[in-house]
Amino acid sequence: MFILSQQNTIANHFLAELRNVDVQTDSMRFRRNMERLGEIFAYEISKTLTYEEFEVQTPLGLANINLTKSQPVLATILRAGLPLHQGLLNYFDKADSAFIAAYRKTQKNGSFTIKMEYFSTPDLEGRTLIIADPMLATGQSMVLCCKELMANYKIKDLHIVSAIASQVGVAHVKAHLPKAKLWLGDIDEEMTSKAYIVPGLGDAGDLAFGEKV
Repeated sequence: MFILSQQNTIANHFLAELRNVDVQTDSMRFRRNMERLGEIFAYEISKTLTYEEFEVQTPLGLANINLTKSQPVLATILRAGLPLHQGLLNYFDKADSAFIAAYRKTQKNGSFTIKMEYFSTPDLEGRTLIIADPMLATGQSMVLCCKELMANYKIKDLHIVSAIASQVGVAHVKAHLPKAKLWLGDIDEEMTSKAYIVPGLGDAGDLAFGEKV
């Protein structure tokens, strides 16, 4: 498991601004900071991929360099995951994409179930899958979406990317997707009774795209 905040890097500034209640009022900056994290995660994940040597023609001769054998498939959960997905796509710029619409259906007693209403994916057979969602709270949505994506395919590797995760969510993912590699901005200890991460950063979808009704 990779946790970005455990290292002292410029990425901590992006995480701080994502959490900061005053900076959050600028939705464009919120989206850009989430996108920046996606770019950083893409760079880190790229270190784990398979490479082979290629020959490149320059104006003055030939250069040899190791390049990825193939690009991963990038998946995201709509709508909150779009900026993080874009950051990953900026670096994996030849990657195919998969999209899932999943949300919490809240009951009168405060409990909720996960509903999926849209699902679109390329062929995942034998490929590396990276799925992004800014908040890993209970982990239920992530596990459900990953299992749905992998239902008809045998993938090579599974990477899960989140800006903020809860300890509960991490434990749930590890229990149900033990082979998944987790790439996280930070981990928070608490969740509210409504399963919101504390201190977290709020509703990532609303902060990026406006409040939903």
